[in-house]
Amino acid sequence: MAKTSARSKSSSKSKKSTESKKKPARKYTSRQSKSTKSIERPNPLALLFPDLESELATTRRMLDRVPSGRNDWRPHVKSRTLGELATHLAQLPGFGLMMATRNEFDGLAPRPPQPALTTNAERVQAFEDLSAQLRAVLQKMTWDQANAPWKLRLGDKVVMNVPRTQVIRTVFVTHSAHHRAQLGVYLRMLEIPVPWCYGRSADEEPPAAP
Repeated sequence: MAKTSARSKSSSKSKKSTESKKKPARKYTSRQSKSTKSIERPNPLALLFPDLESELATTRRMLDRVPSGRNDWRPHVKSRTLGELATHLAQLPGFGLMMATRNEFDGLAPRPPQPALTTNAERVQAFEDLSAQLRAVLQKMTWDQANAPWKLRLGDKVVMNVPRTQVIRTVFVTHSAHHRAQLGVYLRMLEIPVPWCYGRSADEEPPAAP
């Protein structure tokens, strides 16, 4: 009987010891769950456009190299002139701004007149101003706004209906990279050093990382 009682007491102590070890684990799990719930989702700019600043800086470097007095030069009769291409590239942040602040665009509707940009200094300044406005809007963009549908119309015909941030990525960021590459070819043909972009160019090395 004494042995049975001793085993019973030993078993009881063992159960209490096991239960006491399990309790902190349950408390930790609870705290961990609360901690997970308190983590905020990054805003759309941070998650969807982490490359915005580097893309803007690269475009600015390319625009800086456009020579004055060569607005009418073109590499081919079917090509845009240098002035037309550089002006279009400088105005593209305005496309992103329009997509970020409006829900649709009608390509056949009358458009307000665009300011004439005849010098490279005017183009660079317009690019800086539009980029600053776009940056400010994207910094405040919510996920509801980011995921809202955006439409491109041609009169009554809807030719595009996609999430807002998808069209900003395609028609602003990717579009800018496309015309920036074209501008690099123009600069090369004019014997003007081409700035580095995603890596070194034949003329320039990127700076060392901080």
